[in-house]
Parts: sequence; C-alpha cells; structure tokens
Amino acid sequence: MSTESFPRLSARTQRFTLGMPRNFAVAPDGSRIVFLRSASGTDRTTLLWVADVRADGLTERVVADPRNLFSGDEELSDAERARRERAREGAGGVVGFATDGTVSVAAFVLSGGLYVADLGTGEVRALAATEPVFDPRPDPTGRQIAYVSGGAVRVIDVDGTNDRAVPGQDPGDDVSWGLAEFVAAEEMGRFRGYWWSPEGDALLVARTDNAPVQRWHIADPAHPGRAPHEIAYPAAGTPNARVSLHLLRLDGSAVEVRWDAEQYEYLPVVHWSGNGNPLLLVQTRDQRRTQILEVDPSTGATIGLHTETDPVWIDLIDGVPAWSGDGELIRAADSGDTRRLFVGARMVSGDLQVRSVLGSLNGDALFAASADEPTEIHIYKASPDGPVRLSRTAGVHVAAAGGSVLVLACASLDWAGRRTLVLRDGHLVGEIASSALTPPVTPAPRLLHAGPRAIRTALLLPTGHQPGTRLPVLMDPYGGPHAQRVTAARNAFNESQWWADQGFAVVVADGRGTPGRGTSWERAIAGDVAAPVLEDQIEALHAAAEQCPDLDTTRVAIRGWSFGGYLAALAVLLRPDVFGAGIAGAPVTDWALYDTHYTERYLGTPAGNPENYARTSLVTAGALTPAVEKAVAAGPHRPLLIVHGLADDNVVAAHTLQLSSALLAAGRPHQVLPLSGVTHMTPQEVVAENLLLFQLDFLRGALGLTT
Repeated sequence: MSTESFPRLSARTQRFTLGMPRNFAVAPDGSRIVFLRSASGTDRTTLLWVADVRADGLTERVVADPRNLFSGDEELSDAERARRERAREGAGGVVGFATDGTVSVAAFVLSGGLYVADLGTGEVRALAATEPVFDPRPDPTGRQIAYVSGGAVRVIDVDGTNDRAVPGQDPGDDVSWGLAEFVAAEEMGRFRGYWWSPEGDALLVARTDNAPVQRWHIADPAHPGRAPHEIAYPAAGTPNARVSLHLLRLDGSAVEVRWDAEQYEYLPVVHWSGNGNPLLLVQTRDQRRTQILEVDPSTGATIGLHTETDPVWIDLIDGVPAWSGDGELIRAADSGDTRRLFVGARMVSGDLQVRSVLGSLNGDALFAASADEPTEIHIYKASPDGPVRLSRTAGVHVAAAGGSVLVLACASLDWAGRRTLVLRDGHLVGEIASSALTPPVTPAPRLLHAGPRAIRTALLLPTGHQPGTRLPVLMDPYGGPHAQRVTAARNAFNESQWWADQGFAVVVADGRGTPGRGTSWERAIAGDVAAPVLEDQIEALHAAAEQCPDLDTTRVAIRGWSFGGYLAALAVLLRPDVFGAGIAGAPVTDWALYDTHYTERYLGTPAGNPENYARTSLVTAGALTPAVEKAVAAGPHRPLLIVHGLADDNVVAAHTLQLSSALLAAGRPHQVLPLSGVTHMTPQEVVAENLLLFQLDFLRGALGLTT
C-alpha cells in the first residue's frame, strides 16, 4: 500500500485508471484479444498487448513497448494533441491502435511515427511514412495502412513501400481531408475522418472546410512572447465547418457522396463493412431530424433507408446505424419513453434503455442497456426470444466481442477498479489482469432514490462516522447531459469519499437531463438547462438530509467542473439561501460562447431563442444577466472560487474572465484561480494534487470549519 496522500496518488494514477486494460479488439475467430495497458498503476506509458485465447485459458504478451521502439520525449502533432484533448486521453505511449479485418495486423503512432505490428508473431516495425502521422488504419485485407499527414490521407504498403497521397484531395489552409471537425469529435463521438472499403481498394474520406468558422485565439499569458494559438471554434449560432464526403479509389477515380447537406449539415456516423454498402447518419442543424442513408459506391448517390423526427431533439447512439451479418439494418430509436434497438423490422431490446451498440456475438447484436435501475449498465445480446443478459454482477459493464468470445469488463460497488473477464460461448476462459493501484480510500456510497422524482443520489459519510455527529454538506455533481455520476461502481466515488473523509457528508445527485432514465427525463431541460437542474440538486439535498439527520443543511457547499462548474456558480449566485460556498471549475457562463452542436440541442440558437440564453446564462455580452444581477444585489454574498485552465479550447477562459469582470462591476466578492498551461483536463500531476488541496482549504475557510 502506498504511503502517498490520496490527492498525490490520484493524480499520479490518473484517478486510478492507469494499469487497467482497455480498448479491446477481438479477432473474429476469437483467437486473440488486443488491448492497451500500462506496466503499472503509476506508469503513464501505455503498451500494446495481446491475450491469446486458448482452450485452457489466456496467455498475455507485450507486443509493443514504446520505450523499446524510440528514445527521448514523445512529440505530438497538433492533430494528435487535439484528438487526445477531445477524447480526454491523458496517458502516453500507444494510446490508440487500429487493426485489419482479421485482427492480425495493428497500426499505431508513436511520437509522430508510424508503426505496424504483426499480432501473431509480435514483430513490430517502423514504416518510413510521411510524418507527422495521424490516425493510421490498416485496410481490412491487411495489405496497406492509411493515415493522415499534412491535411490529406495517404496510403503506404504494409512492408513500408509505396507511400503516396490518395488521389483526388485538395488540402489547404482551411481545408483538411480525413480529420473530424471540432464538434464531431467533441460532441458527436466521431473522432475519425476516413473509412476503408471492405476490399481495401477505396476510402470514404471526409473533407472539412473550416473557412466559414470564426477564429478564436488562445493566448498563454505566462509566456507573452508566444503567439496565440488560433482555433476554429463554432460557437452557438455561428457557422459550422462545411463537411462533405468523397469516395476516393486508389486507382485515381473519385466520386462525391451526395445528400442534402444544406438541410442535413451534420455527419455524425459513417459505417462501411463487408455486410453491405456504406451507411451514413446525417442530422439537421436543429437536431430534430436524422436520416440513415445507403451509399452507392459506384456513383456516390444515396438512398434514404430511415428518417427519424422529434419535436425536441434526437440523441445520437454509439454503434448505430450498422449492418448485421445478415445484411439487416441495425438502428436505435426512442419509442415512448424508452430507447429501443431494432434489427430490420424487429425490435430486439424489449423495455430496456439502450445505451450503445457494441457489435455482435455469434451473429447476434450485442448492446449495453439499463433496466429499471439506471445506476447499472449491463451487456445484452439480441435473440429471437428477447434480450439475453450476459453480465451477471451488479454494476457497470463494457464489452467487446469476436466470434464466440466475449470480453466483459465489470465495475462494481463490491471491488475497486474493474475486472475484465473473457468468456467463450458463455463459459469463463480467464481474466485479463489489471495493474491499477487500489485507492487508499474505500468508498461506501449509500445509493438513494431521493425526493418525489426518485433522483438517483449517492450519500457518502466519513469513514467510521459516528451517528449523531453533525456534518457540513458538500454537493459534488456534474448534473448535465451525457454524464452520470451516480453509478454502481466503487471507483466512481473515490474522490467523493476522500472529501467525505475530510469531514463532509458528500451528496452526488443525477437530476433531470442526465442519461439512463428515459426520453422525458433527459428532455426535461429543453430550453432551460438551469432551473430544473438546480432544483433537482436542492431536492436531492433535502431528501438526503431527511434520510440522514446528521447532514447540517445550514452549512452546504457545492463544487463541480465543466457543466458541474456552471451548476456550482449558478447555485451560489442564485440560491445563497441554500448554498454557503461554491467552487466552479471551467464553468460555462455564457452559453452563446459554447459550441453549436451541444448548445443548440438544448437552447436553440441565440438569435432564434434569445430568451433561453437569457434564462440560463450567468453573463451575456460580458454583463450579468438580469436574474443574476438581481440575486447579487439582494445578497447575501457567499464565497465563490472560480478555477479555469488558460489553455482550455473547449470551455475557453473567456467564460470565467467575463463572469469575474461582471461580478466585480456588481460589487460581488469572489476569487479566481487561473491555471497556466492547463486545458479542460488537469493532467499535470502536481497541478491536479495541489488543486484538490487548495479547494479543501477554500471550503474549510468558507464554511468556518476547523482542520
């Protein structure tokens, strides 16, 4: 057991995730599993591994250790740095890979160079590709590797010869090929910009023209001699990048894929497999209509297979659309208050809330879903008799499959970290080891159904707490769309338990707008991401206090990051009668400064729905909104700490600076902590540790607590 403090150890281990196996790819014959894992729980260098699946168990072997392949510090291209930020990837080494169709060949990048691995023999070779290399992908036959460099897609033979640009591209200052635009990677879950044909003779390539997108500049005040970094940032109501899709054949012929891009300007999903022609999912700007299109590869023409409409919005579901092995269309859609899965004309998910589609197991669709309890996510396969649950332990599960082999990663309240089981035809073959460290805290969350809305809430008390001892309360939410904090997984509460062990009763609540509880629950925030969200935090607080009288509701603080930071600032400024102090990390303060795809889904555009922005923003054009101004004038003024990374290109520092300026003009005391060189993540070990300790000192002083 390490003797380091929790804040230091949490920072060193990236919240105890280093050393966990992840990013699984299973061979279609079930013979091998490829995955990533660092050598220890404090090692940030990720290695590429293979687990050979044998009749008597698993045999693990290292395929690629970056320290044996190159020396010196890792250098990242701008594209790779941006991809890691969008993916919230904080590790180094081999942090991503792609394989051919049989999972025999893998390609990956190290420090801008291209490497290819024979997964059978374990041989790894560097290829003399044009650097810096980004997003390399073998073709399904394993003969060639495509990659992006210089804003264009290139192809090199797997033996390292014949490196060439794919014909038909016109990269330039504003135009790139093969890269996902900002909102696709940040909000749609599409991190890639090209897709191989099943035969390896052509690619579908996205062309992105950023010319219409406004330019923002991210400066580094700590280094005034450095020029600001320019980014193309499509804020709400402003133009998006123009995205088109082109089928480029290696013989030099090319066709543009045609759809009504004026109406459907978003391209969230492209799917191309050997089970059918390419599939696209396109989406309107207001996100109230999507189409699934089938592409004719010879002409680029598209045929509409399915159209979905909704008066509020349509959520994107990972893994669909896709073709089944039998050539049937797999799609997800909301029906009533339930998100369901369809294979062809058949609804195959019953009354489960479908979370994502993961592929197939023995030809049956494999998916993740929640039943009656949204804090648990289980793995199911579709069958003629209805969905069959494959995960048995209560908790949160992710999975990957190939042939009859299932990799099942399980997080539970019963153990720290995550266990990764391998099953063949439902029988346990073995377990892929984890080298993650066990946290020095043992979270003991009490999961509640709080208040009339049964808000899923976790209550954590100090270890060894004696009933009858009054405790100040710390609300520790995210609270917004697409993220759950209250899950049946112990590691989800490590930091919350540490806060509890500092003398707080910690309350974590997933109110309206959070996923897993059905369509109406998620859409209750349409047009207003403030009032329902804040109301649910207060309801959860009071309900928790009713169930545990030791909670002292006269001493309540709230902290959060990103949407949670917005919620914390909102709480302290608008409801000082409830919240005595707040810490707002990287908060969105003016929704007109946040990106198109996220913001417009909930609030519409600033020009078309100005009342939604006035209702939910803290500042507008640098001045406090009327509701905030009125609350600030009425007082009382509760301590507020605002923290922001100055290198953040997601929630830019202007949010915090404008709020601080407006609060100062209104005579509202507050503190601002700028983090030089820090992005929306806080990966730097010392920064992450000391930031946690700084917050603790702030809250103790704000609530008048003794150490």
